[in-house]
This record gives sequence, C-alpha cells and structure tokens, in this order.
Amino acid sequence: MPFFVLFILIPFSEIMVFISVSDKIGLGTALLFALFTAILGGAIVKYQGIRTIGSANQSLQKGQIPSKELFDGLCLVAAGATLITPGFITDALGFALLVPAFRNKLREKLQQSGKFTASSFTTGQQGGFQDANDNGRVQDPTIIEAEYETVDEKDQS
Repeated sequence: MPFFVLFILIPFSEIMVFISVSDKIGLGTALLFALFTAILGGAIVKYQGIRTIGSANQSLQKGQIPSKELFDGLCLVAAGATLITPGFITDALGFALLVPAFRNKLREKLQQSGKFTASSFTTGQQGGFQDANDNGRVQDPTIIEAEYETVDEKDQS
C-alpha cells in the first residue's frame, strides 16, 4: 500500500492538480510558480536548519538531549524533499512542515500515540548525568550500567 501511495497516487494527484492550476493561470505561470516555491522553500529550509543546529548545540551544551531539535530537523529534511518535488500538493505539505506550530502539533500527536517517547537528560551537580525518568538519581559517568546473562554452551544444544 505505501508503494502505491508513494509512486502512483501522489504523482497522479500532482499531475491532475498541476493541469487544473495551469488551465486557470497558464502553463508558463504554473511552471514559474513551481520553480519559485522550490527556491523560496529551499531558502527557508536552510535558514531554519541553521537555527535548529544552533538550538541543538545549545541543548547539548546544557547537557540535554536535543530531541525537539532532532524532530524539527527530520521535519525540515522532509520539507526540503517535498519542496524540491515539483507539484502543488507536495509544496503545500512542505510549507506546512516549515511552520513551527504545525511541527509542534505533529510532535504532540506522535507523543500521544504512545509509539514515540522522549527522554531528557540533564547534567547533575556532581558531574554525572541525571535521568529524568530515573527518579532524580545521579549516576557516575564512569560507571556503565548493564544487564547480562551467563549462557552455558551445554545449555544451547
């Protein structure tokens, strides 16, 4: 089903919308508009991408995992891909992904679905890392916690 949507339904819909728009405003104008949206979208993606990298760097300097920035970066990559794809439907989706409020709502919906969770870590006062999901316990950064199980070769057969 995803193959059908991605390679058949979306291009077919794009062609139908492009024909309809070019009937209304002319073929040359529709082509120029598609080119303009790709250029404008690319510039906005570049600007927001630089800001997102800066914000992620600040989060890392504070000792936090930049989960919001990573999600925003993923959305910006998707926006760039849809904006360089010729067509008005993909341009609308791409420009929607460039709006921070839309990305915030999308992130909230994904978190509410329960399939995605975000954990945050902050540096503790003692130089360790404090896991926000670990009841405030500060861990020594030189200790690696792990679980293991001893497997006897005789038991495997």
